Amino acid sequence: MAKTVDDLRNEIRVATGRFEREISATFTKEDLAAICDAVGYEIDTNSLPPTAQMRAGILARIDERDDDATNEIGRAFRKGELEAIADALSE
Repeated sequence: MAKTVDDLRNEIRVATGRFEREISATFTKEDLAAICDAVGYEIDTNSLPPTAQMRAGILARIDERDDDATNEIGRAFRKGELEAIADALSE
């Protein structure tokens, strides 16, 4: 059976040392910061950048996107992007 978006988010949370959520929830800034760290996208953890910038940076680091943080993503990750992130973290 295919994983749901919630399953993928929780898999990514666990892989980055965060906790699973029982309810459907997009990533918090802290979740995104943990993913950035896990994929090697450097950010200032004292003053977290906008979520859209972190999303773009994460996708750029796992080669799911050619653009870097200058072209932000103002939406939650799509299922295919979550699958790519989960795969990158499991390698």
